[in-house]
Amino acid sequence: MATKRLSRRDRIRKGIRQQISGTPERPRLSVFKSNKNIYAQLIDDLKGHTIAAASTRELEVSNATVETSKNVGTRLAEKAKEAGITEVVFDRGGYKYHGQVKALAEGAREGGLKF
Repeated sequence: MATKRLSRRDRIRKGIRQQISGTPERPRLSVFKSNKNIYAQLIDDLKGHTIAAASTRELEVSNATVETSKNVGTRLAEKAKEAGITEVVFDRGGYKYHGQVKALAEGAREGGLKF
């Protein structure tokens, strides 16, 4: 029987998820990147619910760039404030904290979220 080999990002992601989890008071800000878009959502892991989400698809942009990623972070922070959330745990999803992921985090911080 062959074992399934995980990609580098999936191995890193599993290690990160073992260490952090979101609570109702301090949800997890999860980041996912595809080839064209970037997605961010606030997740309460105890209930298994998504509290707020934002993406470049919402902004109706064709490709994710550093600038649009920052706008996604700001938009997510606005939605979080509407839901009464000020503090989050950042889950970079196995991606390096660089470029689009870093811009999204900075946009969320500028929007008022504390990591």
